[in-house]
Amino acid sequence: MSYINLFRDYCEVNLCHNGGTCVTGLGDEPFICICADGFTGDACNLNETGPCIPSPCRNDGLCEVIPSTRRGDMFSEYKCTCQPGFEGVHCQINKNDCESQPCKNAGMCRDLDAEYTCHCPSPYVGKQCQHSCISLMGMEGGEILDSQITASSVHCGILGLQCWGPELARLNNQGIVNAWTAANHDKNPWIEINMLKKMRLTGISTQGASRMGIAEYIKLFKVASSFDGKTYTTFRENGQRKDKVFVGNIDNDSTKTNLFDPPIVGHFIRVIPLVCRKACTLRMELVGCELNVYSNMAGCSEPMGMKSRLISDGQLSASSAFRTWDIDTFTWHPQFARLDKHGKTNAWSAATNNRSEWLQVDLEKTKRLTGIITQGAKDFGVVQYVSAFKVFYSSNGQAWNVVTEENTDTDKIFPGNTDNNSHKKNLFEPPFYARYVRVVPWEWHERITLRMELLGCDD
Repeated sequence: MSYINLFRDYCEVNLCHNGGTCVTGLGDEPFICICADGFTGDACNLNETGPCIPSPCRNDGLCEVIPSTRRGDMFSEYKCTCQPGFEGVHCQINKNDCESQPCKNAGMCRDLDAEYTCHCPSPYVGKQCQHSCISLMGMEGGEILDSQITASSVHCGILGLQCWGPELARLNNQGIVNAWTAANHDKNPWIEINMLKKMRLTGISTQGASRMGIAEYIKLFKVASSFDGKTYTTFRENGQRKDKVFVGNIDNDSTKTNLFDPPIVGHFIRVIPLVCRKACTLRMELVGCELNVYSNMAGCSEPMGMKSRLISDGQLSASSAFRTWDIDTFTWHPQFARLDKHGKTNAWSAATNNRSEWLQVDLEKTKRLTGIITQGAKDFGVVQYVSAFKVFYSSNGQAWNVVTEENTDTDKIFPGNTDNNSHKKNLFEPPFYARYVRVVPWEWHERITLRMELLGCDD
């Protein structure tokens, strides 16, 4: 009988008790048992002793044995030190941060681990939905210049002397030729505004016009946005798989306002007519605000939700995941990459040590990112961490940008950790806007292993 078969037989007879995992081929021993919490011994057949074994503290509370000299009138032999946001003898109570009703303007509060978040109805923004993002962007007032407005085509009538160009698509514009009209042959018409920088848009007001005494207007339309003028994302409401179809006008002169909920963040905004009356004719105004009008570096450094679990497991992905001793139970999934997470497998670890590995966060909507906190971990006593990394970001998960050194085209290599447990904070200077963030380890100790938190804000 070969040694390999002999080792396999050791584990087949189930020598590890109390949920222990049998592993062969390590060191000189034919097998070892990896014991579950609370058990010890060669075959996991002995109970670990002590008031903190297993720990009675919940929600990552830290158990501390109290020596008899410190006990006084206390009846317990241990003390639970709770993480922020938890209370109770065993840290079993999650404080409800929504009880104080922190969300304003009908914002919906969601209680998190030691935190809360407000879902703000459009057009309100801010940590507590305290700001109203309803400034006129400048179509009617002229702040948006003619050169910023383009279209797929233009209708020209009367021997080409009257052209209904995109620069005329301004709300309440007057005159005989006072709106944009797409050419009759244009089967996929659109009109686009270059905002010159990334803006937060919360609504659009539309209007038709009259040409030769005949009312023309857009009945139904879609809205798309882009950061680079090349890749476009069509607006969808939260949780919906289909593009939002907006109801437009019913005559040539009245104004119809539609809100974007959630708000659209983009550099280029495109209106795409679907159903038109007589011709696709439009006057319009955009409503919103600058992205950073209510925030700055000091006020935009909130945890994005890795530790609090506002970012769900489904929003985390990775290039690969390492399995200690090739055991499924000890897989270091991307869902474990949460700052200060505890447990035997309490971080993300890549299956291989190379610069093609990555950890990705989908924030589900575009947010302003100002920094990152990283942390290493231990794998059965072995200290491992990422000592240097790059950060990539994207609006659609397909086209990626890399964070660069300020005012250069050189990729920024961020300094990482120097041990398994301390926090390392890096700021993004300048901040960037993205829905997807990808951390690419560049240097590491022992093995690529990472816990992290992103910093930023919705504004």
